[in-house]
Amino acid sequence: MDSGLKRELEEKVRAGERLTREDGIALYDCDDLAWLGGLAHEVRTRKNGDVVHFNINRHLNMTNVCTASCAYCSFQRKPGEKDAYTMRIEEAVKLAKAMEGENLTELHIVNGLHPTLPWRYYPRSLSALKEALPDTVSLKAFTATEIQHFEKISGMDASEILDVLIESGLESLTGGGAEIFDWEVRQHIVDHDTHWEDWSRIHRLAHQKGLKTPSTMLYGHIEERRHRVDHVLRLRELQDETGGFKVFIPLRYQHDFVDMQDGKVRNRLQARTTMASGAEALKTFAVSRLLFDNVPHVKVFWVMHGVQTAQLALQHGADDMDGSVVEYKITHDADNYGTPDKLTREDLLDLIRDAGFQPVERNTRYEVIREYDGPDPERRESPQPMRI
Repeated sequence: MDSGLKRELEEKVRAGERLTREDGIALYDCDDLAWLGGLAHEVRTRKNGDVVHFNINRHLNMTNVCTASCAYCSFQRKPGEKDAYTMRIEEAVKLAKAMEGENLTELHIVNGLHPTLPWRYYPRSLSALKEALPDTVSLKAFTATEIQHFEKISGMDASEILDVLIESGLESLTGGGAEIFDWEVRQHIVDHDTHWEDWSRIHRLAHQKGLKTPSTMLYGHIEERRHRVDHVLRLRELQDETGGFKVFIPLRYQHDFVDMQDGKVRNRLQARTTMASGAEALKTFAVSRLLFDNVPHVKVFWVMHGVQTAQLALQHGADDMDGSVVEYKITHDADNYGTPDKLTREDLLDLIRDAGFQPVERNTRYEVIREYDGPDPERRESPQPMRI
């Protein structure tokens, strides 16, 4: 990128002028990651200061049985496969209760698209979990893909379904099912019917009903950078309309290592691509932060990026480290990438301070639960955020 275009983009960003599709593509084509990260950090600091958010959450996957066979997915199993499972509601509640310690504030629930489970299983699960867990635990559950699946098995429309789920305790949808919206890519990676039109329809309905939801993008597979730009701009336009997205989460595509041990390579993309490098991940966070000007937060999901890349992402536009997680089967069923199953509250505090930021614990709605001290200023080697 020549110096003139750099100055032009800097001026637009500092003036708060919205970047265009062409700007986004130019930013991805820039090889000066330090400059790009610094510009994204300016925006991140303007929105969130030196704060890094986190929460204490757990993930619950009640079934891995799925009618879809998405090309990137190592989590799904077909009925009758040896390690296919479906929990009874009582089992799900027992497991959730076992996760309750350490002042849990969020239970994140995503499942396969089970071919025979009745619709009533899902609201009953939420009701039972809500009754069993403290009021401080938010139920963040179901992708837009699952909501559309519920439409098919219930005969109800998404508006009615969301009303029932909210009455049962739902406080937020999850952001899954987005992957990459552009059909040029999407037709090769997903095996379900929830594309941009339905994904946006369902999140729009959720926002109209007062829910705040996350938005996501699965990157680093067969898509090109222009597809990432298109993806973010679609979400940005929907955010202009509804204001319902609290956070954007770039998710790094993972190769399938574990499943090859049983002779089944469920991830059909890995023969065609390599995982995104750390530098490409940081560029994706930076460009996303600069383009997605109307979403307050950008989250780095450390499970998919590794803790060191996650720390660096905090200097490249991200302001949220996600949570303690403990078990995330959707990724850990695929990789031997080396991310831990669990980070405790103290682990997260140490990682955030080590990156030079002040940790702030939040809930699902991004309301502050507790502010913690930042790095010790008396330590000579104490890290500091990138200065702007």
